[in-house]
Amino acid sequence: MKLTFFGAARKVTGSMFLLELAEDYRVLIDCGTDMDETQKQTENQFGLFPFDASLINLVILTHAHIDHSGQIPNLYREGFEGQVLCTEPTADLTNILLYDAASLNHRKLKSISKSKKFSKKYKSIYSEPYYTTKDVDVAVDNIVPLKFGKRFKFSETAWVTFIPAGHLLGAAHVLIEVEEDGELKKICFSGDIGRKDYPLLPDPAPVPEVDYLICESTYGQRLHEDRNEPAAILREIVRNTCEEKPGRLIIPSFSVGRTQALLFTLNKLYGEAGVKPIKVFTDSPLAKASTLIHEKYTAYLNEEAREFKKEEGDLFDFENLIYMKTNQESESISFHNEPCIIISSSGMVQGGRIEHHIAENIENAYATILFIGFTTENTLGAKLRSKDIKELVIKGAKREVNAEIISTDVFSGHGDLKDLTTFVLQQKPERLKKLFLVHGEFDSMCNFKSVLEERAFREIEIPARGQSYEL
Repeated sequence: MKLTFFGAARKVTGSMFLLELAEDYRVLIDCGTDMDETQKQTENQFGLFPFDASLINLVILTHAHIDHSGQIPNLYREGFEGQVLCTEPTADLTNILLYDAASLNHRKLKSISKSKKFSKKYKSIYSEPYYTTKDVDVAVDNIVPLKFGKRFKFSETAWVTFIPAGHLLGAAHVLIEVEEDGELKKICFSGDIGRKDYPLLPDPAPVPEVDYLICESTYGQRLHEDRNEPAAILREIVRNTCEEKPGRLIIPSFSVGRTQALLFTLNKLYGEAGVKPIKVFTDSPLAKASTLIHEKYTAYLNEEAREFKKEEGDLFDFENLIYMKTNQESESISFHNEPCIIISSSGMVQGGRIEHHIAENIENAYATILFIGFTTENTLGAKLRSKDIKELVIKGAKREVNAEIISTDVFSGHGDLKDLTTFVLQQKPERLKKLFLVHGEFDSMCNFKSVLEERAFREIEIPARGQSYEL
């Protein structure tokens, strides 16, 4: 049995791991978009992928985020004919995320085709990674949802079980068991590990002892700073921005997962005595679709959320909440002259409607821009968070930074160093044959490795892209 790391190797994005069984059966665990290497993917020997997609038998998906699911339509384009296994909520969320990505691809291709530099010579290079809605149709038709905890036999010698991971609705740790040479080998892929007491989501569930563990390390060198309740932190920010002064609170937020955690927290907050329900504009059609899916799968949420819905009737609907549908409605928010909250995507302020709202309000001293998640280097979000930034070019114009820029990690869906360590400590160092660290910056991985070595774990690898191991 061989394991090869084709994504999220010494970086955070693009999860993709190939497990080759002795029976000539190939399983791809996650098939994510590498946000840093979209065009470099055309340089691979086999087209978009560093392997022959037609030889893959099965895809197992840990969760719906694009850096884990985003290349599945292209896998089918390249010759894959198998199924995609995931949990039920992951199937629905992946559906809306892939169609949204196809829509973005269409706009990108349309823009490229108008460029003077565009020609037939370069058409295939630019269009190859950009799948269409027809490609997504093929992908979603082949997704097979499974229940958490159900041991499913997917080949003559192998089984898979999905275990709740927190992090996102439907997200799973993937336990694979393989019979080889009369021995049952157990391999666990962590997926992205959630954190305890997160709004809406259950805590990560324990995993059994395994022989091989593939563990994410996004927060491998940091702890969450904000330890107070999300509602208390958000209440203070809203008070400072929208009550003590007639300001606007602008929150760049990912549409799937993060926005729902925000809306649920605001719903609880607005139910408290003495809290004024300031108008909330949720400016993302994708967020609306994701919210409906969260409502559909209430049984997959944590006990607090289930009890709240039983008592209140709605998890996300409250007074003064407005969903913006069209671009025209989105732009009309600029003319709203009362204090308000604007929640819009993307969370990294890299395109999307949020860029318009930032451009319209960055010079407003009464505005506050609240970051609630990770921002990749070189994105507009990362630049805005730089200390002492005085001006930026946004949407083609140079603008002064007069708005207050603040951050909180209380809505981060990733477990921190303590959570990651707790996850690994479910394993016995003497039993674990190999521990692989993935999905993190290299410095984070090295720090996490040092922490684990202090806990007596010895066989720890930080694989490079394309590196293979015999299991």
